[in-house]
Amino acid sequence: MKYIQVFGLVLFVAGLLLFSLLPFIGQNTLTEEVLLENAREDHAATLLDVFSKVMDKTYGSHIRFISDINGLLDAHNENLKEQELWDEVIWDDYAFILTKASGHGPVQDKTGLFLVLALIVPIAGALAYIFPMYRNEPEGIKNDRIYFSAMKARGWLGIVTGTYLILFYIILYWFPEYIANSIKIFDPVSLFLSGNEASQWFMYGALYTLAILVMGVRIFRKYRGNTHQIIRTVSVMFFQLSFAFLIPEMLVRFNKPWYDFKNIWPLDYSFFFEYRISEMLSSGTLGLFILFWGILLIILSVPILAYFYGKRWYCSWVCGCGGLAETLGDPYRHLSDKRLKAWQIERYMVHGVFVFAIVMTAVTIWNYFSGFALLGEATDMLHQWYGFLIGSAFAGVIGVGFYPFMGSRVWCRFGCPLAAYLGIVQRFKSRFRITTNGGQCISCGNCSTYCEMGIDVKWYAQRGQNIVRASCVGCGVCSAVCPRGVLRLENKETKGRINTHPIIIGNDSIEVKN
Repeated sequence: MKYIQVFGLVLFVAGLLLFSLLPFIGQNTLTEEVLLENAREDHAATLLDVFSKVMDKTYGSHIRFISDINGLLDAHNENLKEQELWDEVIWDDYAFILTKASGHGPVQDKTGLFLVLALIVPIAGALAYIFPMYRNEPEGIKNDRIYFSAMKARGWLGIVTGTYLILFYIILYWFPEYIANSIKIFDPVSLFLSGNEASQWFMYGALYTLAILVMGVRIFRKYRGNTHQIIRTVSVMFFQLSFAFLIPEMLVRFNKPWYDFKNIWPLDYSFFFEYRISEMLSSGTLGLFILFWGILLIILSVPILAYFYGKRWYCSWVCGCGGLAETLGDPYRHLSDKRLKAWQIERYMVHGVFVFAIVMTAVTIWNYFSGFALLGEATDMLHQWYGFLIGSAFAGVIGVGFYPFMGSRVWCRFGCPLAAYLGIVQRFKSRFRITTNGGQCISCGNCSTYCEMGIDVKWYAQRGQNIVRASCVGCGVCSAVCPRGVLRLENKETKGRINTHPIIIGNDSIEVKN
């Protein structure tokens, strides 16, 4: 089995290396035909003039082609801005569109082959490495030697992995033209599902889903014997594959709005933006249902389900961010900061983002009904800054890229506004709690070590005190790794849920601390 794992690792690394090298393969030639097919009708004539110097010129480097395209368009726009001809400025980003459309070479000629080599092969390699894991070992969660691992303990391999993820997210969000070839290999899948060529977001959605599915198999191996963890992993895999990937893409094929039916405001911060509302209202019965469904989730489903089950119904069973954290991020869950200072920072940050989302949404709704009387066009600037700071930099670059440095729930813990909303309900009005049997606690610290939300679970367990924290996502790993059965996830009546007078059990007596 060891040889199979080595072979799988070689396949994975080779496929990942090929995927990373795709942006450097091939050439670009911008022709009049390509430009007219991809430019807006009102921009076509202008762009033919702007790009006249690079028309029919073959570039052996995508980077050089992108530099010239951006340079020419920026010079044109700067000239118009100096003359204050704002209506004639071309705000559209043509760099990605034209780079992808003008590319030619092995990737474009053999797209299917490169899809297999750069995607299917590394997936097969990863599975070949995962399946033999813990083969001859008894059931039970395996966390052996994690603090001696170069990947899991902020070693050199973890640093390389985190750096790669950070660079990938930066390029994906703000410089997609540089990975046009990588996106190109997803065209066959995108055309099959939605009827459109792949965009950067389709590629991201596909990779995101595959990461949850493949690493979900690893969870099956690592947590075998723990029914709760297996079912929970199946749940996040199902919701990501169906609700977040397949169904939204199929909606596009039928000329309906792309919509993730499990994504809830304020995590889905653009739900009330003007273009989203207009899109839903113009999409007939389905569009109206999506609008009604989204509002229903916000005002009824979230508080009601959080009352009965706490945050875990969403954060650990449904959410895509949580799904990635629980699968791809599982090897790093022990890296979360457990210090009191981190908790203090967490409270201000996550609730600050929640307030930001509320204010932005209130302004947006007010402007929608008042004809932008409140902030006017500055509303768009507010949207852009939130999207840049929270939706992209925080949720993506930091939220995933920092897995190997700060643990798997950086975004959920410090930045997710929906987690804050659910957490408020869970803390003050919910039946959910983690009960503790302090008399059985041996202070091994496993519970605190593997809490991805940075909760010092042992502190509560030693005192026999119920764990009722707004940040707890109810993943149940603390209970699963406890060797004495001290912790138990429960949904009971709210009376007595918060016991502020813990019972300390000693050798001679039982003492109630007031």
